[in-house]
Amino acid sequence: MTIQTTPDDPRPLPPEPPLPSDCCDSGCAPCVNDTYSEELTYYRQALAAWLARHPEAT
Repeated sequence: MTIQTTPDDPRPLPPEPPLPSDCCDSGCAPCVNDTYSEELTYYRQALAAWLARHPEAT
């Protein structure tokens, strides 16, 4: 199945996960893993909203 998107409402793209070497394990605030987790939460919400607008894509 080909998913059709429009230029004004593209399907959200998942965030790039950090590489294992991106975290220095020194307790930075925020850690790259914390930032990724927040971005992933936002992506999942955006994807759910997009799928609600495009039920044919499920």
